[in-house]
Formats: sequence, structure tokens, C-alpha cells
Amino acid sequence: MPETPHMVSDVMTQTVVAVGRDAPFKEIVRTMEQWKVSAMPVLEGEGRVIGVVSEADLLPKEEFHDSDPSLVEQRRRLSDIGKAGAVTAGELMSTPAITVHPDATLAQAARIMAVRRVKRLPVVDDVGMLQGIVSRADLLKVFLRSDEEIEEEVRRTVVSYLFPGFSHAIHVDVHEGVVTLRGHIRDTSLISVAVRLVRAVEGVVDVQPQLTGQPVS
Repeated sequence: MPETPHMVSDVMTQTVVAVGRDAPFKEIVRTMEQWKVSAMPVLEGEGRVIGVVSEADLLPKEEFHDSDPSLVEQRRRLSDIGKAGAVTAGELMSTPAITVHPDATLAQAARIMAVRRVKRLPVVDDVGMLQGIVSRADLLKVFLRSDEEIEEEVRRTVVSYLFPGFSHAIHVDVHEGVVTLRGHIRDTSLISVAVRLVRAVEGVVDVQPQLTGQPVS
């Protein structure tokens, strides 16, 4: 039976650099510089995520440092101009925070990042308490799996599952994450199913099916 996909909890970083709502502007900048991060969750109470403050939220203060925007620009960039006058994380942060749960799949987290155009997501539990953080780099960790490990999982969870009587006749080759399936099978309608299941194996880059119907004797 195919395995459960890896979850966010499998790859997230549990030690998270964060700030409180009342953290002043310069403390935010110093913390980002010290820990080499470009964004941080903003927390309230015992660790509930209420927003995220990023470098993009801080830049308007420098951009409008020595200029007075025109009325047209003020209307067009109302949010940025407001952040130029902000002095605490609570005033600077983007809210509500875009978050993900630890039991979300890596594919779900990747879709959220792509759609919302963010590079990292705070990981929260059902009541919004911070559990960790997941980044684009974390989601790519699955592609560090060795070809041997991928081959073993494909044989065990896909080939043996779909073709229990013919698994010995199906060859699985993996090179740089690309899986090639070779051999003869009775039911060619299962080829598309096999491709879909293999593609779902963590770390697989592509699938090359070279399966044919069993020759008629």
C-alpha cells in the first residue's frame, strides 16, 4: 500500500525566531540581522501567531525617509505609507498571518506558498499556537533522498502493491530522482495508475514508464 506523503511536521524547523507585538522597529531589524532571517512571526500571549513582519514591511520607512509622496501616490500606496510611520511589530506586521498546520502535506504547503507568494509559513496548531516554521528550502529537502531509497520505496509501495503476481518481472531504475519502470504486465490500464503513484513518492523528479502488455502465448 502506498505510504502516507510526508507532512510539514517532518521537515519544519522547530526553533523559530519571533518577536512580540510591542517589539520596536530597531529591535526587529537587529533580530533579523542577528539570525539572518528576512521575516518573523509576531506572537501574542503564550505564543499565538497574530501576524508576520518581513523586510518588505520595514523598507517603506527608508523609502519615504526623505520624501513627501504626492496625493496620487498616497492613495495608491496607502498601506506602505502607513508602515513608513510604524514603530512596532504590531503596526508593521502583515495580518492575518498566512499559516499552515503541521499535518498538511508538503504539496499543500507548496501550493499555499505559490498562491500567496510567500517564502515561508509559520506552522500553527488548531488554536494558532506556533509550532515551527517551514520554508521553500524545507519543502525541497525530500529531493535529497538517495536513488536507492526511492527505488526501494517504489518497489515496496507501488510495484508490489499494483502487480503482486508480476513484481519480479518489473524492473525499477532510478537515476537522479527519475524513475524508469520496465517490464510486461497483464493490465495496461494500470500503467497510468502506476505513474501517478510513483510520482507521489517523495523525492521523485519524473517517471518514465516503459511498461507493455504481456505477450500473448
